[in-house]
Amino acid sequence: MTAESIDKGMAGVVAAETELSDVRGDLGELVYCGYNINDLAENACFEEVIHLLHHKRLPTPDELAALKQDLASRREIPQGVIDLIHTIPDEAAPMHVLRTAVSALGCYDAAAETGEDIALARDKSLNLIAQIPVLIATFHRHRQGKKLLANDPTLGEAANFLWLINGEKPSADMERTIDICYILHADHGFNASTFSSRVTIATLSDVYSAITSAIGTLKGPLHGGANEGVIKMLHEIGDLDKVDAYVEDCLTHKRKIMGIGHRVYTTLDPRAPHLKRMAQTLTKELGEPKWIQMSERIAELMLEKKNLNANVDFYSATVYYSLGIPTDLFTPIFAIARTAGWTAHVLEHLDGNRLIRPRAQYAGDDGKPWLALAER
Repeated sequence: MTAESIDKGMAGVVAAETELSDVRGDLGELVYCGYNINDLAENACFEEVIHLLHHKRLPTPDELAALKQDLASRREIPQGVIDLIHTIPDEAAPMHVLRTAVSALGCYDAAAETGEDIALARDKSLNLIAQIPVLIATFHRHRQGKKLLANDPTLGEAANFLWLINGEKPSADMERTIDICYILHADHGFNASTFSSRVTIATLSDVYSAITSAIGTLKGPLHGGANEGVIKMLHEIGDLDKVDAYVEDCLTHKRKIMGIGHRVYTTLDPRAPHLKRMAQTLTKELGEPKWIQMSERIAELMLEKKNLNANVDFYSATVYYSLGIPTDLFTPIFAIARTAGWTAHVLEHLDGNRLIRPRAQYAGDDGKPWLALAER
């Protein structure tokens, strides 16, 4: 192995086969289990995508109805976990809280250790898909000094989450907007958080540990945390007429512009146009078009000057902000959606499990003589 053959970020390294999603970076395409993301975003609901990723086929009408009912029945979280969340400082970052709370869920599950039992792991996976939105809402309501609302079993996953954080039943348009966001974020190949979940489950740890690993990975600003950085950037710029100078200053001083460029896509991220259209509609309805106007100008300049396109985080930030969702809940919403994919990868890896153990090229010194403590 030579230094030239080592890539610290493992770019281009094929670690395993998967039937779950295919990120075709050179074509700007994303496929879930054979279905183009555009078709899924336009036609599916999130629960259909959960079934697709877990079973690698779309559900029948009866299966979809049963899944919705099953998820709704799994939303209640242990009182001990609620009590734990209530002890966390209100100013804590929600992603820190979510990571801690998911780990705590495992402490209240007497059958948390699933080994290679895929059926049992799937049961834990469905619990987490249903409960992670409730964990986020529990903390959000508590820090606002508001009572946690009861889950509504008549609502789907997207609508129930909006109900829990806002205290109002969402409009059909608002529910569909979040539903599409969930679909677009549900899976994306061997991204950093997905890979960390597979590394963890490969040791035959447990599903709670695998998803805790994934959440800790997602929260980084170079992964899921980028969407929060986008809205902070837009607020820093302030107005459309300041965009050009801001971009020029960033390029001159080699500062990263959040939401621009992608590690895999060499052309447009196929998820971005869906989010852009929703952002355009929402900002128009709110009478605050400057957010999407600034975003569009940044995207135009970065394509022109650096040949870099906007990614999924770039427009999702404006969508969430326009819906009145607090900035620090942007990445937790990403986690809600990606739990469908993380758990699907956990189940896929357990089917023929193999420990993930790459090598490292040692680059340190050798042959050093021992020195007594007094001689150092």
